[in-house]
Amino acid sequence: MSSRTSPISQPITIRRAVARDAKRLTRLVRGSGAYQGKYAAAVAGYRVGPDYIEAHRTFVAVGDDEQEGRVLGFYSLVLAPPELDLLFVADEAQGRGIGRLLVAHMRSEARAAGLDRVKVVAHRPAEGFYHRTGAVRTGTALANPPAVPWDRPEFEFRIPSE
Repeated sequence: MSSRTSPISQPITIRRAVARDAKRLTRLVRGSGAYQGKYAAAVAGYRVGPDYIEAHRTFVAVGDDEQEGRVLGFYSLVLAPPELDLLFVADEAQGRGIGRLLVAHMRSEARAAGLDRVKVVAHRPAEGFYHRTGAVRTGTALANPPAVPWDRPEFEFRIPSE
């Protein structure tokens, strides 16, 4: 079974991101295979800085065993207005459930913050992922050239209270 489709075989910890994670998160965004070719311009100069990490609820998924704490993915939840601003899983870690773990964690954080819904403006190749993780399509974000010259699907995670 390839690593692309195998389930998580190692313990994963989701922890709050700290300033020293900034460079690793920036590399993960810029190196994402989902942003190759025509999509490369959207992340070419993108930076996840310590200030961004400090301002938003940013969490990282790290491997506990042989990965020695390597960042496998991360997300950032903006509270006002409620939005899942970033969600990335390292290319080599995709297909193993890490994205689903991050979404479940985000929903828990949103619930704890008293949110009842969280908006997502998705990257086109991630549309299926958001459907599979329970997001509901709500519209389309129109192109914003030059950085994003294509329309993007908008989704919403509904966060039920417990």
